[in-house]
Amino acid sequence: MNAIRNSLAALVLIAATSSPALAAGARSDHSGLVVWMFLGFCGLIVVAQLVPAILMLIGMAKGVAAPRISVEAREQ
Repeated sequence: MNAIRNSLAALVLIAATSSPALAAGARSDHSGLVVWMFLGFCGLIVVAQLVPAILMLIGMAKGVAAPRISVEAREQ
């Protein structure tokens, strides 16, 4: 019985302290169209830099996977 009372007291304490966090509500940022256009432009820059990086990575992987030619075979 004492364990149930302690568990119930802990539950009430947790519920009482967490209720202000639940009452905070949704955040409104009031971001306008210009902010979203700026973020889209930043995303476009990131994507534009990723494309050449991926192509270079593929080229390096092909170079590593290619069969090796010895120096003597190149001179002949």
